[in-house]
Amino acid sequence: MIKKIVNILVKLRYLIHYKLNPIKAARKIGVIVGENCRFVGKVGFSTEPYLISIGNHVSITNSSFITHDGGIWVFREEYPKLDVIKKIEIGNNVFIGDKCIILPGVIIEDNIIIGAGSIVSKKLESGWVYAGVPAKKIKRIEEYKDQVLLDGLELKGFSYYKKKAFLINHFKTKKINK
Repeated sequence: MIKKIVNILVKLRYLIHYKLNPIKAARKIGVIVGENCRFVGKVGFSTEPYLISIGNHVSITNSSFITHDGGIWVFREEYPKLDVIKKIEIGNNVFIGDKCIILPGVIIEDNIIIGAGSIVSKKLESGWVYAGVPAKKIKRIEEYKDQVLLDGLELKGFSYYKKKAFLINHFKTKKINK
């Protein structure tokens, strides 16, 4: 009983630390995290977080990193001590969109964008945008850059209200709420 309470308190402490500073909390459990990174929302690390390395200038939103193959459960009675565990390596200048899953043994090279909801099951080569289940090459990162330069709006630094007013006018939508 005491052991359960201690485990709950340890998990609670981690959640509080994570909420206050997710990068520091990840480092504390053994994840190697480079400089100028950000975690948005809940970024989950499986039972071997010390096998995960994340480079510099990486942004991750509500995603999971899984270092072991849980499917081994099917063979647990026949092979009670067997596990399949692999490292995960993330390069520099990487964006991992909302609700992605990064599977064991994955290497994500530099300068990569991974679209929301993607499942990454193999090595991703530098300089590409990937998306899907499983994640596949969609376009070169330079093509994506050209597209966002055409479609993008320079709104960083705007207050909430200034941004809202600008976007309502820009898209010529009607005001629904006051």
